[in-house]
Amino acid sequence: MKKRVSNVLIIAEAGVNHNGNLKLAKALIKEASKAGANFIKFQTFKAENLVTKKAIKAPYQRKNGNKKEIAQYEMLKKYELNKKKIIILKKYCHKNNIRFLSSIFDIESFNLLNTINENYIKIPSSEIDNYPLLKHLSKFKKKYFLSTGISTINEIRQCLKILLSGRVRLNDIYILHCNSSYPTKFNELNLNNITTLQNNFKCSIGFSDHSIGIEGSIAAVALGARVVEKHFTIDKSLSGPDQKISLTPSELKLMVASIRNIEKSLGSFKKIPTKNELKNKVHIRKSIVAKVNILKNEFFTLENITTKRPGNGISPMLWNKVLGKKAKKNFKKDSVIKI
Repeated sequence: MKKRVSNVLIIAEAGVNHNGNLKLAKALIKEASKAGANFIKFQTFKAENLVTKKAIKAPYQRKNGNKKEIAQYEMLKKYELNKKKIIILKKYCHKNNIRFLSSIFDIESFNLLNTINENYIKIPSSEIDNYPLLKHLSKFKKKYFLSTGISTINEIRQCLKILLSGRVRLNDIYILHCNSSYPTKFNELNLNNITTLQNNFKCSIGFSDHSIGIEGSIAAVALGARVVEKHFTIDKSLSGPDQKISLTPSELKLMVASIRNIEKSLGSFKKIPTKNELKNKVHIRKSIVAKVNILKNEFFTLENITTKRPGNGISPMLWNKVLGKKAKKNFKKDSVIKI
């Protein structure tokens, strides 16, 4: 599989937007690849391991999903991906030049992905305090994307301490700032937390974006996010809890292109002129020129010299050195002064 060369890793989150339909899941893979994403992310779980039969749906799940369903179990059961389907989807990802990724919610789900040699694993925000799961993950040398919704700095530290107690290395962990409200309001995105995480943890920091639109993700990259994760769907009108907050394929493509442009625009930390700027220097800078006709042996004064473009003569910064000097020849109005 040909690798995309880029700095910011872009995760197109299909999540459960496949609605349990393998054909729809494949369509999502194809669209994510066409948009230029590095990864497409699904979810690996068994409903019976994830929730109790009596656990009710979150408010956003009730609002955006089947309103007749009350229990999470009933909803999640339809979105399960078994090993056979996951293998099919991973192969289809390979075929379409995009990496497969999945969130895991329990040890059994992780073990399933481990049997198919999946090296990238997503730890969702919901599992940041799941000690048994985190301790199990620490035994495996994998690369982990860790979302941090509904968490504090201390909780993130505790999570990292568990993960790093085994074979996991710090540079194999990507910490993603996240707000676990769906959709996240702009005044609650708190993108400055990206800087907070950068100052507290010596690993790559990213952003899992649950807001509407692409502004949050683009701004996160400008703030230094090295990973961006964003929901997307084939059709926002489809049933499911995440469809309405997801990007369409065209919106995903626009987000990816915008992020790549932002990457280029960040450039260097050195404040020096670029090559293309220097081409314009002579045309937009100024020189000291004759304000009026000046005769030989006249003194240069405030009345007979000024500054005008182009910048091919003496710099205006040498103004005080020119003032008071004698003209060594005649200068016509607008001609560049020489001393």
